[in-house]
Amino acid sequence: MNKKESPNHLLPHYYTNLIEAGCDEAGRGCLAGSVYAAAVILPPDYDNPALNDSKKLSEKRRRELRDQIVRDAVAWAVGIVTPEEIDRINILKASFLAMHRALDQLKVRPQAIIVDGNRFTPYQDLPYTTIVKGDGKYQSIAAASILAKTFRDEYMDSIAEEWPFYDWKRNKGYPTRAHREGIQKHGTSPYHRMSYNLLGSTQLEMKFED
Repeated sequence: MNKKESPNHLLPHYYTNLIEAGCDEAGRGCLAGSVYAAAVILPPDYDNPALNDSKKLSEKRRRELRDQIVRDAVAWAVGIVTPEEIDRINILKASFLAMHRALDQLKVRPQAIIVDGNRFTPYQDLPYTTIVKGDGKYQSIAAASILAKTFRDEYMDSIAEEWPFYDWKRNKGYPTRAHREGIQKHGTSPYHRMSYNLLGSTQLEMKFED
């Protein structure tokens, strides 16, 4: 299926005449914390030009849009996979599991799924399509991106109160210099992903985004 992206805003739907859930995750590249994923079903005639990839929006704008999504969506849910589970099954499988857990919680069963990225583990018997940079192309994926990002950021802010050594309120668990220096000085927390290369091979600060 070939669809041309609107020059002004994201396309409302990928599938026609099907109840479609968009899925995306947040926190895959982090050294610490759970990975979050969201699933969102938008109304058939829904079109919100403000929706976009969460990484292209300010924190304030993401929160405003989250309120709109929660209010307007036919159904939405957030799935979580813990650091212990990530270490056990690997982050790729954990990201798909988080999406499945979000889909499990939807109050309306979708008939099709669209997922940000190029890989996905099938969910039940539903047809699905993976879309590279889908959070910048389709509104339901963008909405899922915003929910996953905002709920995960709030979670990281809350555990930063307990573990203030790693600058999580700023880096949200991503591998910044301050985060790695905190690990070097204070050791790891119960929230760190022990299967990751926590100290890295260089002292260069890494860009923190999914």
